[in-house]
Amino acid sequence: MTVLRTLTLASALALAAAPAFAQSGGDTASGKRFSVVGGVTLLQPHHDPATGYDIDGGPAPTLSASYHITDNWGVELWGAADRFNHRVRGPEGKVGTIEQQPIALSGQYHFGEADNVFRPFVGLGLYESNISNEDLNPGGDHIGLTTPRGAIGTVGIDFNITPTWFARADARYMRARSDARLGSTGETVARDLKLDPWTVGVGVGARF
Repeated sequence: MTVLRTLTLASALALAAAPAFAQSGGDTASGKRFSVVGGVTLLQPHHDPATGYDIDGGPAPTLSASYHITDNWGVELWGAADRFNHRVRGPEGKVGTIEQQPIALSGQYHFGEADNVFRPFVGLGLYESNISNEDLNPGGDHIGLTTPRGAIGTVGIDFNITPTWFARADARYMRARSDARLGSTGETVARDLKLDPWTVGVGVGARF
């Protein structure tokens, strides 16, 4: 509920700010080649019933920086500014916790003209996520997860407030596999764990 309230509030503030930041005729978003976005994102790993385990989702602040080759084509570096915290549950309840911090590089296509009020975009790229602070076997040998790497797909929409400022909402899907290994011996105890997280986020950005 806290995450939903945060997302709703951020969207409402962006919409409320639009009249106050009406675009002036002398400025334009076209030709601006750099943009940055800061926001909050909810990440939810895939639930695989076959394993009997479930990983809860969680929120974290995220940042992105983009270079716009043209008004429509760009390259984005996106990542979490802090770790996502996840609780792992099994058939009998809580098993442990893990943290992860993803980073991704994607090519993007933004539809329409640069000064359109609403600009949908899509992206495709590669990502990896740093898994840390695994606590998956309390009282026993430490079990760690290998770094998941894979493809990431993005869909989103920008709401232009002024030629410089905009609000953003986006969703991302990451295909990821990870192995579980014993910390003491390095022995693999589970292969190709299907994480496949998806995200939903909102933010505020500026272009230069």
